[in-house]
Amino acid sequence: MKKNIYISVILMASMLLSCENDYLDVVPDNVAVLDNAFSDRYNAQKFLYTIYRAIPAPGDQNNPALSAMDEIWWPETEDWRPGPIIAQGFQSVTNPVYNKWEGRGTADLYVGIRNCNIFLDNIEKVQGMQQYEKTQWSAEVKFLKAYYHFYLLQMYGPIVINDEATEIQELPNAPAPTREKTDETFSYIVNLIDEAIKDLPLLLQFEAEDLGRITKPIAASIKARVLMTQASPLFNGNTVYAGFVNENGQPFFPQNYDANKWQLAATACKEAIDICHEAGMRLYQTGDYINPFTLSDITLLKAALRGRVTEKWNPEIIWGSTNDTWDIQNISIPRLYSYVTSPTASRHAPTIGTVEMYYTKNGIPINEDTSYDYSNRYKLRTAEDTDKYLIEIGQETAILNFDRETRFYADIAFDRGVWFGNGKDKTDEDPWYIHGRYGEFASIFNPDQYSVTGYWAKKLVNIESQVEGGTDFNQVRYSFPIIRLADLYLYYAEALNEVKAAPDAEVYEYIDLVRKRAGLESVVDSWSSPFSKNPSKPLTKDGMRKIIQQERLIELSFEGSRFWDLRRWKLAKDYMNKPIKGWNVRESEAIDYYTPRVLYNPTFSERDYLWPIPENEIIKTPSIIQNPGW
Repeated sequence: MKKNIYISVILMASMLLSCENDYLDVVPDNVAVLDNAFSDRYNAQKFLYTIYRAIPAPGDQNNPALSAMDEIWWPETEDWRPGPIIAQGFQSVTNPVYNKWEGRGTADLYVGIRNCNIFLDNIEKVQGMQQYEKTQWSAEVKFLKAYYHFYLLQMYGPIVINDEATEIQELPNAPAPTREKTDETFSYIVNLIDEAIKDLPLLLQFEAEDLGRITKPIAASIKARVLMTQASPLFNGNTVYAGFVNENGQPFFPQNYDANKWQLAATACKEAIDICHEAGMRLYQTGDYINPFTLSDITLLKAALRGRVTEKWNPEIIWGSTNDTWDIQNISIPRLYSYVTSPTASRHAPTIGTVEMYYTKNGIPINEDTSYDYSNRYKLRTAEDTDKYLIEIGQETAILNFDRETRFYADIAFDRGVWFGNGKDKTDEDPWYIHGRYGEFASIFNPDQYSVTGYWAKKLVNIESQVEGGTDFNQVRYSFPIIRLADLYLYYAEALNEVKAAPDAEVYEYIDLVRKRAGLESVVDSWSSPFSKNPSKPLTKDGMRKIIQQERLIELSFEGSRFWDLRRWKLAKDYMNKPIKGWNVRESEAIDYYTPRVLYNPTFSERDYLWPIPENEIIKTPSIIQNPGW
């Protein structure tokens, strides 16, 4: 391990957070001064929970991964938030948003890393603890230390490896901190995770108290994610960064493509899958949704697909966040009836481009399905009896909203669409219907409380969460996924496809598991059906790569995956240089409402694949080299 020392702020004195008793309370009521932090097990555990506090909250509405791409768009009143700032190209070096390099307190990942080092240096001093517990806690902290380095690596590319607890001011002869080459940092992270895995438990002993703490399945799955990132085009032979070099003139990014990185990633994915299966993890299925009332098959499938994310600590969640999901549900639910005041913000709005990404009911892209009226998709169609569990009978909506796969109806809400839940989860014969045209109850309420596209991210709202009396939003919280089993399955399919000369049954196996849960036929069967314009697509490496990528973008929509996937694939430029579109939500007549309008024309350049290093940091520490283009 190369030991570099990073200037970091002192340990925060105290933090507060209220949690349900089945959530990991990651913030102690107070943190003892360092002299006392390891005086006994109680204080050491408080220090450990403080380290957990640095985990970036994946379900935070200000997490750019949720709203800084073309997947979601917000009202202009919200332009001050990190996601919209980044999506519109307004990131800056003087005051970068979502600054994890030199944030405040636990927002700064280097503070979290330094606390990890302090813990590892002192845990053996604690009296009254059994050795097995010290070993397990140390393994948790090693993993967190690796994870924080990885999060920084995703954001900034080459980073400073921080393997010391001592501040640089205390070592007058210490070398100035420098950024490491990306491959060296990936190796450092993987080695730390490997050290942690061997001492982590397969299952939590006291699940009710410790949910959210690191286990062997979590560590193995994140290791797979790390290696998938290293194998991907952004970090594997990225010649665009040939001129981005360190103080010795060596490129920070490897300039030669290494196919073996995909093999390492595939091996790690399979190992993680086996560990998860051993721990009893599996895809959340229709039978997991418990409802004693008689429901149609389509409603049950929609409910199960929503539950794969919003059913708290369901068997598919490998690692979930313990942070509150109130905000993300509040901004994702439409107004389902007329409210005197608005208890929901209703502004987390999927774009038309996101909607078009989902498959047809035949399990293939809408522009590849011979039975789909793609050229007229923005025109109107009236819902009939056969649409009753999806769209309000007798009402008009866009052709784009008809004949889609079930994940579309489970994940996305739209004008005249059915909303199952919100207190009406005992029957699907009398559901809520969304009325979103101008002047209707789901339309514009306040300048910051409406969908600018005419769509809502239903996927992020628990079925049992309910607006009552038009004044109170009573939520059922859930563990927002950091990684879940479907994610891991699709990683494995992707890695295998890159390893093999051509796709085979092994490549198809794990993507087909995800598709089967969604009610779709296998990849080969779907593309070889009479509905497909391109039956040979899954038979080639490039065609299968496109299929796997679209499957990930659909299955993991609105969970933050798209943001990182499009970057590691080096496809963000392709997506973020197209107009962002939504319906004309300021119109009341259907024919006018269903007219696509351009909300924004984003621009994305090579510099935007990486965050800028804060200018203050460059001035303070000249040995830190700025990222290209900033």
